[in-house]
Amino acid sequence: MRIVLVGPPGAGKGTQATRLAEKLRVPHISTGDLFRANISKQTELGKLAKSYMDAGNLVPDEVTIAMAKDRMEQPDAENGFLLDGFPRNVSQAEALDELLKTEAIKLDAVLDLEVPEEEVVKRIAGRRICRNDSSHVFHEEYKKPAKDGVCDVCGGELYQRDDDSEETVRKRLEVYHTQTEPIIDYYKAQGLVVTISALGPVDEVTGRALGALKREDATK
Repeated sequence: MRIVLVGPPGAGKGTQATRLAEKLRVPHISTGDLFRANISKQTELGKLAKSYMDAGNLVPDEVTIAMAKDRMEQPDAENGFLLDGFPRNVSQAEALDELLKTEAIKLDAVLDLEVPEEEVVKRIAGRRICRNDSSHVFHEEYKKPAKDGVCDVCGGELYQRDDDSEETVRKRLEVYHTQTEPIIDYYKAQGLVVTISALGPVDEVTGRALGALKREDATK
């Protein structure tokens, strides 16, 4: 299957993308991974992207699109892929359509992870990270440490990242509503959007997503 995964920050896209890609046996292609891989390998696209990033500028759509095109042409993506973080706006969605048309293939579904805005704020703003090891993550409500402000694993100090503050989260949501959310209507016009609730345990959301995708595939 060829799937685009969309949803606001805090919807659990990264977690679900990894799980769904494994279940569907297709590569998980995220823009973050694309940038890191190209910059690490010092490809021409990576050097170009880094020049924009070092200058504090957004990487232009055409560079992101070229990276995505290169990745989707790799052998492991021949029978499908799951796109996470791309396309980010309607112009990128239009460019993706053109790319797929050139290859005589098409998307099977656009999976929209739906989460109420206040839940997103609660999920992200309540997150606390260990200063000793960023993989040790806690939450003020959903995963409280035994002792406030102290990591259960190593005893390190727990802190809130600057980009996890409520003010920053709400700004990120504004960007999502303005730039990315319009692609949902774009794909709805093509009959591709499958919307599911991203509330509940991770396994439950994954099962919900797989069920919705299978139903969507069966109707094609």
